[in-house]
Amino acid sequence: MTAPGRIRERGPLAILLAAIALAGCSGSSATPSPSVTPGPTTAATPTPVHAAGPDTFVATGSMAEARVGHTASRLASGQVLIAGGDPFAHLTWTELFGPACDCFEATGEMGTERMKHTATVLPEGTVLVAGGEGSGEDPTLAELALASAELYDPATGKFTPAGSMTVPRLDHTATLLADGRVLIAGGQDDEYRILSSAELYDPATGEFTETGAMTVPRVYHTATLLADGRVLIAGGQNQIGSLASAELYDPASGTFAPAGPMTVPRSGHTATLLTDGRVLMAGGNAHHEALTSAELFNQGSGS
Repeated sequence: MTAPGRIRERGPLAILLAAIALAGCSGSSATPSPSVTPGPTTAATPTPVHAAGPDTFVATGSMAEARVGHTASRLASGQVLIAGGDPFAHLTWTELFGPACDCFEATGEMGTERMKHTATVLPEGTVLVAGGEGSGEDPTLAELALASAELYDPATGKFTPAGSMTVPRLDHTATLLADGRVLIAGGQDDEYRILSSAELYDPATGEFTETGAMTVPRVYHTATLLADGRVLIAGGQNQIGSLASAELYDPASGTFAPAGPMTVPRSGHTATLLTDGRVLMAGGNAHHEALTSAELFNQGSGS
């Protein structure tokens, strides 16, 4: 029996996409669906971009692989690294989006298939990919959380192992601190338990070490680096339901302390640092009801 909180997304998604693929293949003129085993080997064809007015969206080139649960990381070059995800099976294939051509091209392959991981651009330009959900034998079920991590080097386009976190995690947060370390907090482990533990990755040593635990277990929360170097952890959910509570991580002491609660419980929301130092919390859900509301965290008052 699994504990509440873990969302088994893969089953319904895989079944639905498989049904669509089968439906599209009916009839004598249909062509076979492409295999998902090989990765992309050539650049995707860019879609022509037509002139448009300000504040509008226009189509761009398509990725070579369908993805959900992936990450997107802006590199120093301006390119965007797209990693992992899961259309029918967890992916190791990665792609780069180039703003100059508005198109995607294949890049290095991760050493481990993963989705629901984190990807953090480090000060020296490499990308730390950590944890996530790994593949298993049954494609209709959520599989094990991963402890493994790897580094992407834009100079070579390759991934190399980066050790392992202290515990397996998926749906956690990873925040680059002012001193170059990465705070990894919360998420779920491979036994569906929602975690309060946190750890630090140090690029100087290439190691993960434990740090103080959060005051409550959380998954689907947000983590925002504030101007003073602390990290605001807000909302999320635990075994009981959505959370309104928030807390602050102090890198100097390695501890978490409670902050003022949000006005409503939120999980799966967004948190954006504004230029004046406040943090905008928007949307999410509260006990399975989607929210339109938004609120602001004031660092000065802690509320």
